[in-house]
Amino acid sequence: MIKINHERRQISDETVKKPKTRETTMAPNIIPEHRYTLWFVALIAVVFFLFALSYLFSKAEVTVDPKIKDIVLNENLSASKDSNTGGLPFDLVVIPGEETKTVAAIEEKEISQKAKGTVLIYNAFSSASQALNIDTRLEGSNGKIYKTETRTIVPGMAKNGTPGSVEVKIYGAEAGEEYNSAPLDFKIFGFKGTSKYSKFYARSKGEITSGFKGKTHIVSLVDKENAVTELKNILKEKLLKKATDQIPSGFVLFKKAIFLDIDDGENIELLSPNDTLPIKLKGTLYGILFEEKQLTKKIAQDTIEEYDGSEVYISNVKDLIFSPPAKEISFKDIKTLNFNLSGTAKIVWKLDVDKLATDLLSKSRKEFYQILSQYPNINSANLTLSPIWKRSIPDKIKDIKILVNYPK
Repeated sequence: MIKINHERRQISDETVKKPKTRETTMAPNIIPEHRYTLWFVALIAVVFFLFALSYLFSKAEVTVDPKIKDIVLNENLSASKDSNTGGLPFDLVVIPGEETKTVAAIEEKEISQKAKGTVLIYNAFSSASQALNIDTRLEGSNGKIYKTETRTIVPGMAKNGTPGSVEVKIYGAEAGEEYNSAPLDFKIFGFKGTSKYSKFYARSKGEITSGFKGKTHIVSLVDKENAVTELKNILKEKLLKKATDQIPSGFVLFKKAIFLDIDDGENIELLSPNDTLPIKLKGTLYGILFEEKQLTKKIAQDTIEEYDGSEVYISNVKDLIFSPPAKEISFKDIKTLNFNLSGTAKIVWKLDVDKLATDLLSKSRKEFYQILSQYPNINSANLTLSPIWKRSIPDKIKDIKILVNYPK
């Protein structure tokens, strides 16, 4: 009897069931080589794209601090009106104005008042001047006698035969309305019967007015003074505003270079035909104007030893103190002006930003600081390039921005 070994057979059968095959599948964690190539190409493309963008959108920003010098100013200066000689010029602004206020004339009073006016006396007699005493009598073409208020001298004739002339105030010999008149012609009463009588003559400037005798309404002195003070303040404010509004660009008008010539109210009549009286006050503002560039250059030349004529400005020029001469100024025929200018002046050097931008085109960072050394009007500067990896300034003006920190 034969005993079969079933265990061995079972193993043998299982062995037979599994055929011997060659392993051809790869391990799952292994990447094909061509995928590495694709990633490398993509990376190169991105780098190239960013590099191209850096040229397309490259910018440069330069922040500049200009040269500034503080000086303590106390300079005596001289200027000429409408100067063409290369010195410091000035212009004169003249602004007239008037204000009126109606005041109650509540007082009634007996008044005796002489008419007043102004005449021009002419000398067609000789080239020699003629003195006339105070109260020289003038006979008007209306037959009335008027007198001069002051002693005066009538200039002689000019070489071309033009009569000499002088202006003088006159008043009626007596009080009364009959001395009031439209413009008149006059002869000098004291020359009657001499050769001078026909060669000296006078003509009134405007009407002769204010003559009165009788009872009338008047404005009290207190009311008049109050009205005059109020009108002066209103007129002063209006004239100053007009002057400020009319200052052309590039000119400076110092606070103390403004002079007001306002009536003092002495010649305002108090008489009124009814119970009110309009009080009128006239005035004129005179202002000394300086061109800011020329004034600044003059100050720089006089106070800065190393000044080379560069374009500068004074940032606080309006804060400087203008001191006029001690003597009274006659603005009618002013030609020259001596004055003092004092205070702390901040002189700032200007920068030609277009020239600097042109000089910086396509330059490297290292060259940037070399170029700055050629600009003595720059105190310091900072360069910012974008993108941040850029090492040179763009080659187009539009891509360069220059900011100058001028003081306010």
